[in-house]
Amino acid sequence: MDKIQIDNLHFQRFIDYDQIQKRIRLIGIDINMKFEHQHPVFLGVLNGCFMFMADLMKQIHISCEMSFVKLASYDGMRGGEIGELIGVGMDLKGRHVIIVEDIVDTGNSLKYTMDSLEKLGVASVSVCALLLKPTCLQHDFDNVMYVGFEIEPEFVVGYGMDYNGQCRNLPDIYRKFKT
Repeated sequence: MDKIQIDNLHFQRFIDYDQIQKRIRLIGIDINMKFEHQHPVFLGVLNGCFMFMADLMKQIHISCEMSFVKLASYDGMRGGEIGELIGVGMDLKGRHVIIVEDIVDTGNSLKYTMDSLEKLGVASVSVCALLLKPTCLQHDFDNVMYVGFEIEPEFVVGYGMDYNGQCRNLPDIYRKFKT
């Protein structure tokens, strides 16, 4: 499908599955080399990361562990502020953690996740994001080490990313366009 419609929004294919897989292979090679003797923990941020993390982990050939977290936000708070990081499920003190994100937009949720991990006493935090919107960032990060694609401030769906719960299952990434 080159174009899709969800409700009254129209999307066109932006990054196809083959391009995504090629980029993930290269990221996997970099991570395997850098963390060869570190036994890192890959920490996927749900819900959007699930497809990216599944494909990324197929490229990781070093000793490692995986876990997932979810950011809880309080709707009553201004701007849907983040309330807590839930689901870590393991002791991360002294561990090298690689946060796996589908997309980094403003960086607010990433900053919250990183601050939460630092409070747990991790040895290091690296970030692996499929998509990065550099012009939207509201924070400076020096540890976003692995980026699949830098994109403009566009609304995207597919490959784990959704609109109203729809389109996470699409293998390609689509961007919104005006009709």
